[in-house]
Amino acid sequence: MTNQRKLVLALTIVAATLASCGKKEEAQVEEKAVETAEATCGNVTIANMNWQSAEVIASIDKFVLSKGYGCDAELVPGDTMPTLTAMMEKGQPDVAPEAWINSVREPLKLATDEGRLHVAAEVLSDGGVEGWWIPKYIAEANPNIKTIADALNHPELFPAPEDKTKGAVYNCPAGWSCQISTGHAFTAWGAADKGFTLVDTGSSAGLDGSIAKAYERKEGWLGYYWAPTSILGKYEMVRLDPGVELDQAAWDTCNSVVDCADPKMNPWPRSEVFSVVTDRFKQAGGKAYEYLATRQFDNDSLGKLLSWMTDNQATGEAAAEYYLKNNEATWTTWVSPAAAEKIKAAL
Repeated sequence: MTNQRKLVLALTIVAATLASCGKKEEAQVEEKAVETAEATCGNVTIANMNWQSAEVIASIDKFVLSKGYGCDAELVPGDTMPTLTAMMEKGQPDVAPEAWINSVREPLKLATDEGRLHVAAEVLSDGGVEGWWIPKYIAEANPNIKTIADALNHPELFPAPEDKTKGAVYNCPAGWSCQISTGHAFTAWGAADKGFTLVDTGSSAGLDGSIAKAYERKEGWLGYYWAPTSILGKYEMVRLDPGVELDQAAWDTCNSVVDCADPKMNPWPRSEVFSVVTDRFKQAGGKAYEYLATRQFDNDSLGKLLSWMTDNQATGEAAAEYYLKNNEATWTTWVSPAAAEKIKAAL
């Protein structure tokens, strides 16, 4: 090989090497830029509301934001009205993961219109669901029962605990808003005239226990419940079709009001459940905010998680790790590839 050819070859190798190094450096710079963007959210406070689904979602958010995006995330006590009021007036906490907004729709709209708060993902993709339910085995054995009226035609299938000659409709515990609406529904559908009695369950444990007892004995059960919950995650129940269209005005002025004298048949409105964040966090959170604007849970999968949580007496933190370890195909679609790798490494 001539000296000239050797020189050309050497220069070609050097050029290729430099090009390769340039691409590597370029990739490293891009990767570093992504990491920097994902670590800009800083301190973030997350409302840990006092019911099971909100607790586990808050814990999942804390794990993802801390491990995946480098946030200094902290759980703080919360509840729907106090939390959203504090966010509107004081800008704290930064995140309300599970905000049932029907009761705060007007002030929340004002806060979002003014840019103080932002509505992120509809965290419960099915919404909060309320109504009257029956066990799945009863529905399968009686395919003619589709609506509330259908069920009330068969008091013999839902015997009352104190008087087997009557049917039973199980009510909410005293002090809950659903006790009012269920009582009005009992009146509106004429359940007493059809041989039913309204059963006071005494407490949430009493309501849950009545479903568990019916399931263990494969007996009939008819009454109020809501989703997502651990009970409906453990016991398969079928929500009855009210058979009528929602009259929101009648619901607001009568079906949900204590002294409603003449309630009409009316379904429970679907509750919209969103994540709400402060303007500060939206502006500073970057990719971390995009996660909160993306992640959603359907009632069935969340109900099963809550059932596991109850059966294992697990904390929100333990349930969050259980969920992330067993649902990788779902949650990895909510986060960036770089965050996903960090979360996997932390589990």
